[in-house]
Amino acid sequence: MSLADQPKSAIESNGLSRRQGFLLLWLLVAALVALPIFAPWPAWLNAVLISKKAFVSAIMNGITLAGLYFLVASGFTLVFGLMRNVNLAHGSLYLLGAYIGYSVTQWTGYWLVGVAAGFLALALIGILMQVIVFRRLEGDDLRQTLVTIGISIVAADLMLAVWGGQTYQLATPEWLDGAVTLPIITATRSNGAAVFLTFPLYRLVVLAGAIVIGVALWLMLNRTRVGMMIRAGVDDRAMLSASGVNVHMVFAIVFAIGAGLAGFAGVVGGSALSIAPGEDVRYLLASLVVVIVGGMGSIPGAAIGALLIGLAEQIGLVYFPTYGVVLTFVIMVVTLAIRPQGIMGRG
Repeated sequence: MSLADQPKSAIESNGLSRRQGFLLLWLLVAALVALPIFAPWPAWLNAVLISKKAFVSAIMNGITLAGLYFLVASGFTLVFGLMRNVNLAHGSLYLLGAYIGYSVTQWTGYWLVGVAAGFLALALIGILMQVIVFRRLEGDDLRQTLVTIGISIVAADLMLAVWGGQTYQLATPEWLDGAVTLPIITATRSNGAAVFLTFPLYRLVVLAGAIVIGVALWLMLNRTRVGMMIRAGVDDRAMLSASGVNVHMVFAIVFAIGAGLAGFAGVVGGSALSIAPGEDVRYLLASLVVVIVGGMGSIPGAAIGALLIGLAEQIGLVYFPTYGVVLTFVIMVVTLAIRPQGIMGRG
């Protein structure tokens, strides 16, 4: 009997069975992944991978670093990937936000005020950049590239003149200090007691914040009227303008969000790691790789790209530190060779 001759109930039953099969397959994969993480390791596996603590710590550091990379790259993917504005000063926005957040925190004594100042100050600077620079250079990628490179060089010198060349680190509030014990067994003592992994609370909070912001951005772009106008303006700004929408205002809002996220990430990253000259170039390169790997203008793609780059960087740091930095570019080259538009990019 052909599929067309089967009764509807039989077809639905077959479909339900397939869904159940896929669900069981994913549960099996999740179990296979979770088992070596949450269960003790045999001695031979510890010998191969140094130790379970080193391996799991590298994974956790990679995931939380991916959260920070996503915060920076999410703003970059809005401006560069979605709006097609080549802003190579994005790393300078990150570092400037970090310095502003540090200064405001030192002045007020409140870390959250510093976070808000980093976001708002860079959002305002983003609006000024969109109005003064990008609005005049619409569609001219080469001039945008040259101008933003010049802005980044001038901004780096100005930040060096104001804050000097020393390294700063933002002090987090007491409620974000300390470590959390995770239900991950890293070793077993001679008396049979399990040793669990402890991990900094602040890094977990950064990861949770990145997830919340990522979901909020995706909902804004795909489920709101503002998101519809942004996507319509990118595809056909003349038609959107003819419908009565102020396209320049919409684009200024997007640029403000993108630059504000860079400033927010600067304060968050300066609290987790450090603030120093040169960090602007590092995070600009990371954002470029994340957007290229994940796909232009895709928030889920930026999340996937950030996860791949963060894990590659931290695993490489533990197991082959001499060549670990090459891993990120290997991922980018392989992605471009197999899927030039990126993992989640539109073909």
